[in-house]
Amino acid sequence: MNFSAISETTLESVFRQISSGGYPPVVESFERGKTIFFPGDPAEKVYFLIKGAVKLSRVYEAGEEITVALLRENSVFGVLSLVTGQRSDRFYHAVAFTPVELLSAPIDHVEKALNEHPELSMLMLKGLSSRILQTEMMIETLAHRDMGSRLVSFLLILCRDFGIPTNEGIRIDLKLSHQAIAEAIGSTRVTVTRLLGDLRQENMISIYKKKITVHNPVLLGQQFT
Repeated sequence: MNFSAISETTLESVFRQISSGGYPPVVESFERGKTIFFPGDPAEKVYFLIKGAVKLSRVYEAGEEITVALLRENSVFGVLSLVTGQRSDRFYHAVAFTPVELLSAPIDHVEKALNEHPELSMLMLKGLSSRILQTEMMIETLAHRDMGSRLVSFLLILCRDFGIPTNEGIRIDLKLSHQAIAEAIGSTRVTVTRLLGDLRQENMISIYKKKITVHNPVLLGQQFT
């Protein structure tokens, strides 16, 4: 396998080959808000995200749940045991942020493939590095005490990771309910609805069929964060 020729599409094909080693490929579907795995669950499978977005969060003793990453299509997750070099229970709470389709493979098969193809390990490391960057951005977002700034920071992260350029600006290619946004930033649906309404009145964003378009991300960031 030639590392320079690997793309996100071939990563999916490689993952399907991993799955077929003694087991048929397993495609799993989850509705929005459904749990994929809980913290403390045994780490038995690795997941490839075919469609949709997955939210990873940490749950603390006080019951507070903090979003640390939003995964997009062609992401691999559930690999912490491979990184640490030892079997461990799940560290994160993984939830379908939108309706999702996943391809799953036994962790033993993934580990074998990584040993046989070091270039695949490098590709997975690249994906993990991008996730670490997003986690740092999410932490900065949640550090804002003002909910308006927190919402704007979150929208800018979505523009970076899920944005599609259009004539009107950057369209976030996710159907986002106000409740889903509120859960991601630690707010309430009522507050998010009000803040999004303010941004629409100021012509900073527009919303069509639950997809948000940020008209000028640079200007939005300068004025509200």
